[in-house]
Amino acid sequence: MRLPQGEEVAGLRNMLRERGLYTVCEEARCPNLGECWGAGTLTLMVLGDVCTRGCRFCAVKTGDPRGWVDPREPEKVGQAASILGVRYIVLTSVDRDDLPDLGAGHYAACVRAIRETGPEVLVETLVPDFQGRHDCIHTLCDSGVHVFAHNLETVERLHRRVRDVRARYDQSLAVLAEAKRYRPGVITKSSLMLGLGETGAEVRRAMADLRAAGVEILTLGQYLRPTSRHLPVERFLPPSEFQEWKRVAEEEYGFAFCASGPLVRSSYKAAEHFLLSRLSAS
Repeated sequence: MRLPQGEEVAGLRNMLRERGLYTVCEEARCPNLGECWGAGTLTLMVLGDVCTRGCRFCAVKTGDPRGWVDPREPEKVGQAASILGVRYIVLTSVDRDDLPDLGAGHYAACVRAIRETGPEVLVETLVPDFQGRHDCIHTLCDSGVHVFAHNLETVERLHRRVRDVRARYDQSLAVLAEAKRYRPGVITKSSLMLGLGETGAEVRRAMADLRAAGVEILTLGQYLRPTSRHLPVERFLPPSEFQEWKRVAEEEYGFAFCASGPLVRSSYKAAEHFLLSRLSAS
């Protein structure tokens, strides 16, 4: 992957710093940052850059934000979306277990700000599990979001080892299922990391569980260890195996689209292009 450099990257970074905005691209050390920023696309991360969870695969800072939020963040996010001039934007967030509504109201306000600034902009939200609370899920679904994404991350057997103890496999599936039940028109999406020690049968079981929850879009990528403090990689899958998983997901399990490859991440351009074409046609 090429390094993040050039005028486009510098301009985006300066714009973000001036507005006090964060991206998951930087915070999670995404390997695709140079490619995406060079094309003028990025994933904004709202509700600060400190997560109340401590997942063992993630490079985002962990701590206690003590209830702090930037009250002007929705306005800043709306302005940033306007400046970027994009037709499709992804918002994600840290977990905010310290807030009474777990950050759902603030998150939804950011979505509404984008829709008000650019009614034609399509918005995807990559949300935390909100502790499974239906009121929080409904708040996001009512914000005008087009794609509701929540990552399962890994297979059931490895869930406790990979994710924070407060994150549960069945809870993540229930979040996705409730979003689809409450707002049938919203597109639901999830992601799995491979290379953590999962078996083929376990990946197939996760795919079946996601489809049972109504998930339509799946992304599959190679887990990469962000630092020596995080979980080690158990196996690097060859590109051919990722291509086979794409076939399995779409042809055998009926996902509308699966982006699958070593450097595929939750917010990945191939999936965004598919969703953009699908939503624009509807």
